[in-house]
Amino acid sequence: MAGVAVSTTINGDHVEYLCQPDETLLDVLRDRLGLTGAKEGCGTGDCGACSVIVDDRLVCSCLVLGAEAEGRQIETIEGMAHGDQLHPLQQKFLEHAALQCGICTPGFLIAAKDLLAKNPDPTEEEIRFGLAGNLCRCTGYDKIVRAVQDAANVMKEGSR
Repeated sequence: MAGVAVSTTINGDHVEYLCQPDETLLDVLRDRLGLTGAKEGCGTGDCGACSVIVDDRLVCSCLVLGAEAEGRQIETIEGMAHGDQLHPLQQKFLEHAALQCGICTPGFLIAAKDLLAKNPDPTEEEIRFGLAGNLCRCTGYDKIVRAVQDAANVMKEGSR
């Protein structure tokens, strides 16, 4: 099978790679580009562990082909922090102990980032709905929801 040449932007950096026509974006990120934050939990788009943002849209990277990234803007968990400065969501997940094994954490963080970009002052119900595509087998959801609420408050204060 011939490779497909792709030119895209990932976390603000121009990236070029070759992939197979049937290779998922998740596999490209992890195996070709070394961006291992997105995890494969199910491979069917049901768990959210592989969530990334493509052109301001939350997607499961296991359901997107690597070739479809041509010309797109992609955000992964690796792009959330700025150097040693954690994103407020990352900081609040730590403070609220909203993680355990870590498999689901990158997907939850990316989904929460997407949610807060679109709705900076969500209700608890809106947070739960916005994160509904992500499954956690360890922590439970209350700590995650509280962390997102707290981060939303910090981010609102920082924008004033």
